Amino acid sequence: MSNQLLHTPEGVRDIYGAECARKQKIEDEIRNVFHLYGYQDIETPTFEFFDIFKAERGSVGTREMYKFFDRDNNTLVLRPDMTPPIARCAAKYYMDETMPIRLCYNGSTYNNSASYRGRLKETTQTGAELIGNDSADADAEMIAVVIDALRAAGLRDFQVELGQVEFYRGLVEEAGMSDEMKDRLRELIENKNYFGVEELLNRQVMKPELKRLFLKLPELFGDIEQIRLAKSMTDNPGARRAIERLERVQEILEGYGLGDYVSFDLGMLSKYSYYTGIIFKAYAYGTGEYLVTGGRYDRLLEQFGKKSPAIGLAIMVDQLMMALSSQKIRIETPTTQMLILYEESARLSGIRLATRLRGQGTSVQLTLRREEQSKDEYVAYAKRHGIRRLLYLGGDGLRVMDHDMETDEVHIRSCADEIV
Repeated sequence: MSNQLLHTPEGVRDIYGAECARKQKIEDEIRNVFHLYGYQDIETPTFEFFDIFKAERGSVGTREMYKFFDRDNNTLVLRPDMTPPIARCAAKYYMDETMPIRLCYNGSTYNNSASYRGRLKETTQTGAELIGNDSADADAEMIAVVIDALRAAGLRDFQVELGQVEFYRGLVEEAGMSDEMKDRLRELIENKNYFGVEELLNRQVMKPELKRLFLKLPELFGDIEQIRLAKSMTDNPGARRAIERLERVQEILEGYGLGDYVSFDLGMLSKYSYYTGIIFKAYAYGTGEYLVTGGRYDRLLEQFGKKSPAIGLAIMVDQLMMALSSQKIRIETPTTQMLILYEESARLSGIRLATRLRGQGTSVQLTLRREEQSKDEYVAYAKRHGIRRLLYLGGDGLRVMDHDMETDEVHIRSCADEIV
């Protein structure tokens, strides 16, 4: 039983030591980018009422949520998605605001999907939401934030893929498909299952040119010319407007100097049905999963009482760390600069020295030496934990052993006041 208590449930894990420091550094770098773009921090509760995520919202399926009850018998869920809570907050606190609202966050989401076996069910997301602006400029700003945030985190090799859900919706509405067939076709296209798409379409009556475009859809990815080809293959007004919006976003991103980071995929669709326009994902060498996801959700806030367009992004911090590790990118993190080890008779000298050094901005561990442990054991401890320097105050504290961990050089100081 005691060994069992040391383990975590499936899908969650402890993060500690150097890994925890790297994660916090990455989150800080990303948050700084959000702030540079004018986004303001917001925190939402870890759990919310079930209705915030119910099927009508177009979020995670009910069976994928962690649900429980409070003492008033209300159904609560651990948040599986950050967007509906942000939409709720925007409607509650910014109901009368008519100008754009920029919010950013950092927190965990929880997904209880059986298909997540071997993958984390608690994941950290940091993201941003731009509410009240329905322009292509807002779309481009969100993509620029993604690119700058990933670069600030240290990532080098990555690509942001843009899609447009209105292109697909315009086509399926023209085809008159049932909801069941729409969902099945969406899944096949997203998985680039060419044979599955063809088999499904053969059971559906539609215009030959529309069928040809559906069959071509899984192949419509790459540069801007690929999606212009798609526009030439349809007269559907909604589908053509979707392509024109992507063309405009690309043009604006060229103005940012970020066009080379972007590619397009009209076969990219999302399980979140609240998306209404541009959607995007970012991928990097070293991980098969996307690092960033996001898109436009112009009608979600209406469900909470505020009629306002919006677009958002979410960076999967755990996946980003995997990509950084695979690309062998080192993240510099703060370490303890000094360990002051003192004998009991030198306690006052140790306290004074540690206080003075901390006041100068030096991080210090202050430790009373235990008689049963040798100085060499403390030196080994300092090296294990990345502490750069060990000072040993013996006797009355007037003689100080100064050990540099990086060079292994040892100097004897005649007085603790000589330490700077």
